[in-house]
This record gives sequence, structure tokens and C-alpha cells, in this order.
Amino acid sequence: MKGLLVVVSGPSGTGKGTVCAELLKETKNLSYSISATTRQPRVGEVDGENYYFLTKESFEEKIRENAFLEYANVYGNYYGTPLGQLDERRESGEDILLEIDTQGALNVMNRCPDGVFIFLIPPSLHELECRIRGRGTESKDSLEKRLSSAEEEIRIGKKYQYVVVNDTVSKAVRQIQAILLAEHCRKEKDWKIEEVLKK
Repeated sequence: MKGLLVVVSGPSGTGKGTVCAELLKETKNLSYSISATTRQPRVGEVDGENYYFLTKESFEEKIRENAFLEYANVYGNYYGTPLGQLDERRESGEDILLEIDTQGALNVMNRCPDGVFIFLIPPSLHELECRIRGRGTESKDSLEKRLSSAEEEIRIGKKYQYVVVNDTVSKAVRQIQAILLAEHCRKEKDWKIEEVLKK
């Protein structure tokens, strides 16, 4: 049975990275698709583990080679999903998790309509601002850009199949796991019915 392509996105500061890391730890048969980016690594981030950190020139060369499932320019930096062995891994039954921005997710919706699209939102815009400020990783200019686009990004969430409020990480993870279980049951219904009829 083909694995799921699980796309999680949401505005900057929603806690996508934290939720996805916990989801991967707590969920069997789910593995991460590492994105590529031209932004600078944050403290503690490792090349090839958190992201593939590329130069702008290298990234643009890969665009010309059609080496990405999707890519987008976000706040002046490129982000993209390398094709690599994505299809092969899904065909072997592995569920693949993509943690990408809304631009990238909309592109994936067009190319992979069988994907499971989950939008993560904060409990409130005020809480989102507190989280972004609390990271201490953004310049004043970058912070203002992120906050000004947050409302617009949240509205894009209406295009996703599911919306999960990240008020606590454990609750958000449980909800996403419930979504994945339901999606597997939906995908496997015909196969299960045929198996019973054979007996």
C-alpha cells in the first residue's frame, strides 16, 4: 500500500518544527523529507539533518534541473523539497512528512492531489507574536515581515484538508496522529473489503 505524503505548514512561529519533531518520534512508519534552503542555519541546526543549506547559485541550478517537487522564495530565501527518492519511498509503503511553508504547500497540492494537507495555527495572533519574539532569531525587519504576513497565511489555511491548533505540542501531535490513522483507513477501505470477500 502506497505511503501517505503528509504536508504540515503554517505561519512562522507556529511551532511546526517542534510539533513535527515530536510527531516523528511518536509515530511509526513516518519519516522526514529534508528541505533545502538558502537561509543561514540557526543555532543548533545541522546541514543534512534539519535542512540542506545551499547557496543561492546552487539552489537556482537545481531549479533549472527540475530537482524539486516544489520550491518558493520566502522572505528573500529559497526553500524547496528535493525530489530524491520521495516517490520510491512512498511506493514502498513509507509515510513521508514534509514541513513546508504555505507557498510550497499550494504547489504540492497541484502536483500531488493525493497528499494529506495539515495547517498548524497558533491559539491567537498575540501568541504567535510572543513565540516569534521569544525565539530571538529575527532582526527587527524580519520580525515585522513575518507578523505582517501571518494573517494572510492563516487565511490560506482554509485551502487545507485539516487545521490543527497548536496550543500544546502533545495535543497537536495526537490530533495529527488521528488524522493519519483516518487517512490510512480511508485509503485501505477497498483493499480491506476485497480481502474479506475473498475469505
